[in-house]
Amino acid sequence: MFTLLCNVLLGQLAIMLNRRHLRIKILHVLFGYYQDEDRDVKRARQALDHSTQKMQELYLMLLDMIGSMQALAIDRIEVGYKKQLPSPEDLNPNTKFVTNKPLRILANSKNLRKACDELGVGWGNRQELLRAIFRGLLDNEEYQEYMATEERGFQVDRESLVRMFRKHMVNFEMFQDMLEEESIYWVDDLDLAASMVIKTIKTIKEGDEEVNVLPLWRDDDDDKAFMEDLFTKSLSLGEESEALIQEGAQNWELERIATTDKILMKMALAEAQTFESIPLKVTLNEYIELSKYYSTPKSHGFINGILDQLFAKLKESGNIKKVGRGLIE
Repeated sequence: MFTLLCNVLLGQLAIMLNRRHLRIKILHVLFGYYQDEDRDVKRARQALDHSTQKMQELYLMLLDMIGSMQALAIDRIEVGYKKQLPSPEDLNPNTKFVTNKPLRILANSKNLRKACDELGVGWGNRQELLRAIFRGLLDNEEYQEYMATEERGFQVDRESLVRMFRKHMVNFEMFQDMLEEESIYWVDDLDLAASMVIKTIKTIKEGDEEVNVLPLWRDDDDDKAFMEDLFTKSLSLGEESEALIQEGAQNWELERIATTDKILMKMALAEAQTFESIPLKVTLNEYIELSKYYSTPKSHGFINGILDQLFAKLKESGNIKKVGRGLIE
């Protein structure tokens, strides 16, 4: 089951995808590529594009999930009115959640609806899941405290909505089960997509009538080029990198090295030789960190030792060159 770490990522992201997340996506695609007997580069490239699109779909799905809560809350109030013997609470319902301004903006956003329609994102066949999320929300501590407090105002509405999303909606067990069943990519995408949803809500200002739906890529951003170049170079330098890894791991047979470890080292070697403005220390640390999550318990030490000596060798031969302030040795 996932653990949401939205607060770690907030404030660091101007766009949907960051470079660590792109490295993870390339790792997954390359793992599938090397497991495939055909090793079809074109199919692998399509898988990478599909993976990034699924990230955007998840982001939109989460925003749409929040907006859908308003309609369910309205339905609940109307059902109360129509009861044969309505209670005082049914006749005088607490409308604080229904009138939550950021929630209303999300629920009525034409920008969000257009973006969802363009990618075919929606909850059409998952209405029961939405209702289950809403029923759980009614029992959630954050929701109940919000409804009970006399505090009013746009900021209270926005902060409360963020807390309800972070502490209940996105962590609802049935929802997370659905994500695992629907897409192999969403397991890794959830934290980042949820962080971007929170960032989106926090950009809503009092007086706004629309929500600013974040694009997958910024027009002036080079992260897309980073993804494409790292993927291409990891493949084109694959055999050369494998020979280097074999040389660096003299006491190991190549077949005994975990596939994930080999891919991580191939990616690191490609990154070190391709991107002159990325410090070697950054590249080394990134792949060591990825190995802690995606490979064996001892992999990070093994990868650290091999890459450290290979980087030194490639610098000496001139195959690794760094330019820019603080990078020239």
